[in-house]
Amino acid sequence: MAAGYAFDGAALELGALLWDGVCHPDARIRIPLPVLNRHGLVAGATGTGKTKTLQLIAEQLSANGVPVFLADIKGDVSGISTPGQDGEKVRERAGQVGQEWQARGFPCEFYGLGGTGPGIPVRATVTSFGPVLLSKVLQLNQTQEQSLGLIFHYADAKGLELIDLKDLRAVVAFLVSDTGKAELKGIGGLSTVTAGVILRSITAFEQQGAGDFFGEPEFDTDELLRTAADGRGIVSVLELPAVQDKPQLFSTFLMWMLADLFHDLPEVGDLEKPKLVFFFDEAHLLFSGASKAFLESITQTVRLIRSKGVGVFFVTQTPKDVPSDVLAQLGNRVQHALRAFTPDDAKALKATVRTFPNSPYDLEEVLTGLGTGEAVITVLSERGAPTPVAATRLRAPESLMGPVEAAALDAAVKGSPLYGRYAQAVDRESAYEKLTAEQRAAEAAALDAAAAKEAEKAAEEAEKAGTRAPREKKEEPSLAEQVVGSGMFKSLARSIGTQLGREITRSLFGTARRRR
Repeated sequence: MAAGYAFDGAALELGALLWDGVCHPDARIRIPLPVLNRHGLVAGATGTGKTKTLQLIAEQLSANGVPVFLADIKGDVSGISTPGQDGEKVRERAGQVGQEWQARGFPCEFYGLGGTGPGIPVRATVTSFGPVLLSKVLQLNQTQEQSLGLIFHYADAKGLELIDLKDLRAVVAFLVSDTGKAELKGIGGLSTVTAGVILRSITAFEQQGAGDFFGEPEFDTDELLRTAADGRGIVSVLELPAVQDKPQLFSTFLMWMLADLFHDLPEVGDLEKPKLVFFFDEAHLLFSGASKAFLESITQTVRLIRSKGVGVFFVTQTPKDVPSDVLAQLGNRVQHALRAFTPDDAKALKATVRTFPNSPYDLEEVLTGLGTGEAVITVLSERGAPTPVAATRLRAPESLMGPVEAAALDAAVKGSPLYGRYAQAVDRESAYEKLTAEQRAAEAAALDAAAAKEAEKAAEEAEKAGTRAPREKKEEPSLAEQVVGSGMFKSLARSIGTQLGREITRSLFGTARRRR
């Protein structure tokens, strides 16, 4: 079994072989650096050590010059930037697995979604997020998702930039007005009921504080590919404790980052080491309730991004949380302990065992008996074949196994060269402003036309009263009268009562939402 992990090239050290409860430090369990773009899975019950496994792998990737992306759901991964603390438990673990432990920190950048919580703000425009991902986060059904796709198509065709959620809301409201309905006749309509559902979903989404996640400056995912001056890969940590109660949001945002990388990176084939390894924590949240189109997009992205030099590790509780089409792409497996306290647990345990190659272990027994920091591992060898299944006692991370102090984290964020680039939100002219300008022009024209009619009425009354001479001929219609008499104006005027009209009314009374 040890021979199956004796690779010739660069490899990450995971730990030492466990056999009959005995740790064998000479039998090193490793993973070749070149195969980390073949994706992987880190799974296990809560409290079994998944986060420390991520930290261990991320440290060694960084040391080998590979950038890493980590999502910090609970706020305890920030310690990777700080040297770890020596102690009896650390020395004991190092001795058991034959590790020469040395306390050291690694170069990090800390990010936060839209500036919520600590971290450099990460924002995306609504346009780049796209209708499929947005439908997922808004929890729309298939029909509503298709309608949202139609809305995006119209906005693109008409040059209405969808930067933030108020842009999207304005376009939806316009397309169910009398004028907007005519715009969509050629490519399919948008029902008032569907539009209402989408508008309500957007409003509820904003009330949860999600509005700040959409906007500019948009985060450039190329920032995740950087290395430090000493050649080590930068570990990008997305701090998510402030939004951990919004799982649909952050899991979908992680997918946006991955899809954006996929879109921009060139094909490179197999490299000596990956360009980036992306750890996708709480992966079950991404797949729960996902539409068919969404799952197809994920599967395609995972399948094809390997050839662009990016490896993806999904982190979840059991393999059954990941759809089979995606699971089939994950060649590297680190399975921590599972519990079998309930019939559902027992069923999940049996399903997990079936996903492993044949082995001399009784995996059902081993997986329920593993301790914290132990796992069953199989990876791809340098030639792409699965290695033997090995129960493993994992090495101890060399960085701090816990969060850094808030003051130190804040100093690291504000001292980053990226902070000045992304910290301040920008709200430039986009769909909302353009449609608002049209609406205000229509309202101004209506007021001018009404004033002109009042003046004409007064003149006619004066004529009847004999106070002025009759006009010899009828005057030409004023510009305001021409505007108000047009069909375009009438349609716009009728849309005053829509959501867009109400938004403008609030701005006229000085109670519009704060500009971001």
